[in-house]
Amino acid sequence: MGTASGYSPVIESADGLRVVLGQDHPGFADPHYRRRRDQIASVSAGWKPGEAVPTVEYSDVEHDVWRTVAQELVVKHQKYGCRAYVEATEALDLPKDHVPQLAEVTARLEPLTGFRYLPVAGLAPLRAFYGSFAGHSFFSTQYLRHHSVPLYTPEPDIVHEVIGHANQLAHANFAAIYEQVGKAVARTVSPDALAFMSRVFWFTLEFGVVTERGEPKAYGAGILSSFGELEAFQQAEIRPMDFAEMGTTSYDITRYQPVLYSAPSFEALCDELQAFFATYDDTAYERLTGCAQAEKHARSTFAS
Repeated sequence: MGTASGYSPVIESADGLRVVLGQDHPGFADPHYRRRRDQIASVSAGWKPGEAVPTVEYSDVEHDVWRTVAQELVVKHQKYGCRAYVEATEALDLPKDHVPQLAEVTARLEPLTGFRYLPVAGLAPLRAFYGSFAGHSFFSTQYLRHHSVPLYTPEPDIVHEVIGHANQLAHANFAAIYEQVGKAVARTVSPDALAFMSRVFWFTLEFGVVTERGEPKAYGAGILSSFGELEAFQQAEIRPMDFAEMGTTSYDITRYQPVLYSAPSFEALCDELQAFFATYDDTAYERLTGCAQAEKHARSTFAS
């Protein structure tokens, strides 16, 4: 999990790892849920590279949350998802009756595109998260959202990480783009350049749309793992993809996205994203931010 803000940070205390939930989190006042989050974070944090991915013994309540969300989303995907994503979900064939272990996700995904799932307790640093894509790895949380609102979460959970991203990664074109993201990280030194790239990732692989048969269809994992976002995204202001604009635009993870960016076709989307990430580095960042500043200056001059 590397694209969200510092929501629900995991900290070390005298009693072990503790997940800090905000007061607006659905599980904030539930002591059992908070203990459960701490427990799962400890399981994930205990993993070391080269070891088997730890198993989480999910409760009936947690399996119920997964079942509810998975069954609702599969219907929405057929209506709102782009064709490539729908085909990938069918190929990956994730279970809908239980929360899959990360090892189970890997067993289904790796034969398709070579990607594997690894555990992380909470927010992974941007460089580590995106950089892992070059080695065909995806760091995923293992906890679930609060059972009181199964169709909503203010933070990425295993539903988002798996239903959103693993289904993406099951398609060869998307997997190739993720790999290019990882390689771009190795060429990017400046923290500002990395943050710029992260925002482009957000507005594409997290919240991107593509035009199919004259309609906007979702391919972003953030939209496709959210029941509410799937119902709302077509009402957003949808602009043509513009890397300079995307990389300099802020966003709020706690609300539906008011502005989205679309490619005219899936083929154009893949070509543009491949070209962007395959050539991205600090020099590209400087060029793109220079373009963005020039465009803002031109607009302000014209308006005056």
